[in-house]
Amino acid sequence: MTEARTGKRFPLRLPITIRKSKSSRRHKGATSDVSAGGAYFSAAADFEIGATIEFAITLPHQALGTRKDVELHCSGRVVRAEAAKTAPKKRKKQQKWKGLACIIDQYRFVRKP
Repeated sequence: MTEARTGKRFPLRLPITIRKSKSSRRHKGATSDVSAGGAYFSAAADFEIGATIEFAITLPHQALGTRKDVELHCSGRVVRAEAAKTAPKKRKKQQKWKGLACIIDQYRFVRKP
């Protein structure tokens, strides 16, 4: 199997929300690593390989040197789904957490009000 990644990955654990479309339910999760072309994250969500998704990664203001957090709004595609490597230790509901690898097709930065 050949390596498909083309950019440097950064091991960042950041909050993320994921959904299939603007009208669908949001799922919370956390990134494990992020690159310019994609992201890997864990979430209590069940997305099929090839599904088009929207997701928002929260970039903390402390790391950016800004007054408020910034969100990275992305649209992309799921390219891999597997049992999650990490999941929150305390969960209200016992849900199956998935590890999802996604390609980022488009993104924009949004400053939080």
